[in-house]
Amino acid sequence: MPFGSLWLPVVVSAVAVWLVSAILHMALRYHRADYKKLAEEDAVAAALGKGSPPPGYYVLPHCLDPAQMKKPEVQEKYKRGPVAFIAVVPSGLPNMGKPLALWLLFCLLTSFVTAYVARHTLGYDAAALAILRVTGTVAFVGYGFGALQESIWRGMPWSNTVRSVIDALVYALVTGLVFRWLWPAG
Repeated sequence: MPFGSLWLPVVVSAVAVWLVSAILHMALRYHRADYKKLAEEDAVAAALGKGSPPPGYYVLPHCLDPAQMKKPEVQEKYKRGPVAFIAVVPSGLPNMGKPLALWLLFCLLTSFVTAYVARHTLGYDAAALAILRVTGTVAFVGYGFGALQESIWRGMPWSNTVRSVIDALVYALVTGLVFRWLWPAG
């Protein structure tokens, strides 16, 4: 099957997921629980502002050398706390244009990889359930598995990850249904 025959489901499923994600995040609002307010927000912001960190991802305490971890003063920093991963973004009101554009590109990439796998595992005459199963599974891995790493390695609360995985299931279903609907005939 020529890959070009799958461009329509790639684009339509990416746009459909992009729109469904907007509904999940703006209308249902269950992701508001993803973020917690610091008790002393102004004091923490002032302390971070003193160092003027440029946008980036930081760890506190900073110790990436295993040999340094054996030092008592480093161990004391970890015991005393706080231990944190901090993402610093540019100052100013949030501008959603760039993240939304990048999210659409990610949706296109996920749908492209989904089509690639489907092209090499399914034929024109594939059963509807097989199309849904293969494309939905690949899309689920693309949309959902990255969230697991955030909880494993970066301390993201598992409740956040569960919400993200639920989103991924919805996105996978949307992707699978679009591919099934627009699957090219032989």
